Amino acid sequence: MMQFVKDLLAKPYPPQTKEEVERLLEELFRIGKTDDFLSERPGGGFNSQCRHIRTIEIGKRLDQIGGLELMEYANRQVRRKIGKQLSSHLEYAWNGVGKWMA
Repeated sequence: MMQFVKDLLAKPYPPQTKEEVERLLEELFRIGKTDDFLSERPGGGFNSQCRHIRTIEIGKRLDQIGGLELMEYANRQVRRKIGKQLSSHLEYAWNGVGKWMA
């Protein structure tokens, strides 16, 4: 609960990146709901490790903007908005992006 309040009050990104971060988060929610962040087989939008390619690109951009703190914030938002299972899939998809470790 405390983290939820902290997330509401202090965003882990510079104010000038607010629109971009919100757009990236919405894209993550959409990907999670429509495609998932992981697949059982590569191909289409998934790489050879069965991870969603655009999800990895979003993780890299979030890392550039706000580092691990912003990536953790994004994962909490995914967990709250679309569920714990998809959040764990996102954790695995981002393994090795920036300082992210699944």
